[in-house]
Amino acid sequence: MSHSFSYDILFSRRKSIAIQITRDGRVQVRAPYGCPRSLIENFLSEKEQWITAHLESAGQAAARPRREFTEPERKRFIELARDIFTQKTVWYARIMGVTYGRIAIREQKTRWGSCSGKGNLNFNWRLIFAPPEVLDYVVVHELAHRKEMNHSKNFYAIVESVMPDYKKWKKWLKENGESLFH
Repeated sequence: MSHSFSYDILFSRRKSIAIQITRDGRVQVRAPYGCPRSLIENFLSEKEQWITAHLESAGQAAARPRREFTEPERKRFIELARDIFTQKTVWYARIMGVTYGRIAIREQKTRWGSCSGKGNLNFNWRLIFAPPEVLDYVVVHELAHRKEMNHSKNFYAIVESVMPDYKKWKKWLKENGESLFH
């Protein structure tokens, strides 16, 4: 089957097919090991409009100049992020009745936060440029993994029990997250 774009397939232990448009405008298909090529092709055909729209958006984002910070500015922002995320994590962990390990501040290219199996939390420092509710959502999301290490209905029920309007902030991050890098 022919598409108006090229793509790479990455196989892993995941359970479903997903599409990612990278910042530099590449299409990556993530699929479970053993997934038939025909299933991937059909999925791409179904999502072709979405892919094309996001490729166009990625091209526009790449054309915008990226804001570069000096090393002292970057260090100051990382320390500010550490303070903010530490305070928010302490607050929400108490509300949610969970514990956690260490908190690390990073600059991931594709993640806003993560929670390891040991309960260590990572947060992207660039989130400090987002609305405060977005930071709250990311903290609650990662702490919810202390109860459910997946993205099931039960997981999102935990998030919603703490932050009833989480969908609004999740959507904001999906639609505007790229702008935090510019």
